[in-house]
Formats: sequence, C-alpha cells, structure tokens
Amino acid sequence: MIGFLRGKLVHKAPPFLILDVNGVGYEVEAPMTTFYDLPALNQEIKLHTHLVVREDAHILFGFSAEAERSLFRTLIKVNGVGPKLALTILSGQSAEEFHRCIHDNDTQALVRLPGVGKKTAERLVIEMRDRLPELGESSAVTSAHEAGSRSVVANPKQEAISALCSLGYKPMDASKMVQNISADDKTCEDIIRLALQGAVR
Repeated sequence: MIGFLRGKLVHKAPPFLILDVNGVGYEVEAPMTTFYDLPALNQEIKLHTHLVVREDAHILFGFSAEAERSLFRTLIKVNGVGPKLALTILSGQSAEEFHRCIHDNDTQALVRLPGVGKKTAERLVIEMRDRLPELGESSAVTSAHEAGSRSVVANPKQEAISALCSLGYKPMDASKMVQNISADDKTCEDIIRLALQGAVR
C-alpha cells in the first residue's frame, strides 16, 4: 500500500493530477477540496493516498489532509458507495459539512450531490452515524498551501465544466452551474468551488 507521495506537481486537470516523484509520474484522482489547496505547477506537495485495485486498473486517490483520506476510507465501506461516489461527496462538501448532514439527518443536502439518491442518502446517514465519533477527532481539514500560490489556467470555465462532468454532473447541468460565474481573476478551482456551493444550496 502506498501511504503518501511527496513530489513535484506537474499537471492538474480536476479530478486528475500528476505528481513527479523522483522521475516517476503518478496519476492521482483527488477531490476538489484537495485541488483548492494545490500550489502552482512545479511546486512540491505531499498527498495522503489510498490505492484501489481492480481487475482492470490500479487507481490511486490522493488527499491534502489525512482527515479527508480517513473519511474517504469510511465512505467506501458503506454499501453502494464506491470510490468514485466517495470522491464526488468529498468534492461537493467539506468534511465538516458532511458530518453536519449526518448528525442532523439532512438527507436533502446529500441528494443534491450527483449520484446520491434518496436511498443512498438514507443509507449514508444510518451507516455513518456510528462512525462519526472516530472521524470527529480529525474532522478539521487544514490547507496544505496558501491560496495565493494557485495558478490560473487558460480557460478556467471550460476546465471547470470538464471537471464537473468528471464528478458526475451532466454537461448541460455543468454549463448552467458556471454560466453566471465571472471568470475574471479566478482559477478553475475557484469556479468549481462556487459552482458546487450553488448546487448544494
């Protein structure tokens, strides 16, 4: 099992990034909460990782905070929740927001996330409730890098739409989510954050 990676960030296109570790490029999938913390390209970062082994692929998931990885690992133990859906949940809500939904039995907030239906939301509330105490100790997700170090992409809105589609939103819905967001002085991650905030209200 690969516990963490430390290396140079050479590519980022949510939800994928590539980390150069001593000349080996690791492709990693990460939630948007991790992308919000990423520095500019060619800077060194550390990611806490989780490896999923399937018959047709080995998929590496990365997180800027250990609390995020812990929550991810707990989510994929829930019946009907796979790694992709767990990544979508972590992208749409912070760990604190998710904990609040579980504590308050707020299934309505959960079903606003793509891929989470009523039954899945109810199952999350029931199965995660007993696991929240062990997660509560590390629920505060801290930023690994200063926001000012993020880089601006050439076409942040298109990058954001592509990322939202990768997270499970339909292309038309993704376009509507970002259409009223000004791209001036905003990174792709900024636009995705605003779009997701609007989607879960």
